[in-house]
Amino acid sequence: MATLAADKPRSYEMGIAPIYNDVPVIAADIIYEGAAVGEVLTTGIGNVRPLVATDIFIGFADAQSDNSLGAAAAKNVRVRSKGAVQLAVAGTEPAVNFLGTAVYASDDDTFTFTAAGNTQIGKLHRKISAGVYIVLFEGVTVRSV
Repeated sequence: MATLAADKPRSYEMGIAPIYNDVPVIAADIIYEGAAVGEVLTTGIGNVRPLVATDIFIGFADAQSDNSLGAAAAKNVRVRSKGAVQLAVAGTEPAVNFLGTAVYASDDDTFTFTAAGNTQIGKLHRKISAGVYIVLFEGVTVRSV
């Protein structure tokens, strides 16, 4: 998979009350609906972008935010920062007791069991089918300045 180039609505599980957060978007970027969202660590000011490996995971974009022509923080994106989401996860599934296994992201739409160089976004909750799982996630709150 690769970073999103269009909205990708996600399927969320009922039963876990979602928590939303409106956070500022970096300059000259678009965050698509369904994208995993990460905090840009190098700026230190709490702006977010489509997740890049090693970012701090904030949550999943609830709607698109097009800041492609704006300065940093000119627009916000609404992020679902807690819940249970259905995701395709690449890699070898743990053979035994896979519930609670960490799930990582290498970009805003690529999910894996591989920790090295990636960002943890949640833990396996239930298997739906081969390579498809319900993942419990809880992003961190963006730091304020």
